[in-house]
Amino acid sequence: MVQRRVDSWSLDSIDQDFARRQRHLWNFVQDHYFRMEVEGWHRLPDPPALVVGVHAAGIFPVEAWMFGLQWNRRLGDKRILHGTAHDALIAAPLVGDYFRKMGVMSASPDKVTTALEAGRDVAVYPGGDVDSLRPWTRRDEVTLAGRKGFVKMAIRTGVPIVPLAASGGMDTMFTLPGGKTIARSLGLKRLARIESLPLAIGLPWGVAPGGLPFLPLPAKLRVELLDPLFVDDDPERADDGEYVDMIYREVEWRIKRGVARLAGRRSFPIFG
Repeated sequence: MVQRRVDSWSLDSIDQDFARRQRHLWNFVQDHYFRMEVEGWHRLPDPPALVVGVHAAGIFPVEAWMFGLQWNRRLGDKRILHGTAHDALIAAPLVGDYFRKMGVMSASPDKVTTALEAGRDVAVYPGGDVDSLRPWTRRDEVTLAGRKGFVKMAIRTGVPIVPLAASGGMDTMFTLPGGKTIARSLGLKRLARIESLPLAIGLPWGVAPGGLPFLPLPAKLRVELLDPLFVDDDPERADDGEYVDMIYREVEWRIKRGVARLAGRRSFPIFG
């Protein structure tokens, strides 16, 4: 059932009119609740591009979602960005339908490749749940989890990689250590490809599993588009482990520098 709903996604699943009707609400949330700042628009290369970033706050990665809304707000129909999410979220009733209408799709290689080949921009977050559920004490770390598939996709589709730095998402929900141990003891990686399930502190549950939907605290979000990285578009390079590792490390290094710069502007958790 999950796979069938994921496979039913197409480029036409996005509903721009549906997104436009919500624009005033989301603009208010971005500007006044999260006081969001986005920099680096001038660095965007010509489309399509593969945006690669880090995110936080469990199953509702706030800065990733808000960045997608900021993109739509600034570029609209001129340049469509598809965000990506775990298959279980895309296939979920109601929530999955909503995300699909907003342009979010599975992070599977075939879906990402389809969108890039159609000239659409795509944002991916390779760290997945390991990234979004890392402990609050590691909020300024960059976790791509050694997943290098995004490099191979960029090579095979001939698109540039745009690293994306973000800060503030971890302050919307305080995640506790021990998530990998809990997930391993419950066998969640084998059952649902979930590698981390920590406890977290936030609204409305107080202390609860980080996989539950928490109401994000009004932390200040900062996001920056970094200089693009143009990869070799020879498809055979995707099988060159040394080259793929080099590009992966370069992307990771650029994001780390960007996150450190943004985090340096924070004076207090939540308040920014």
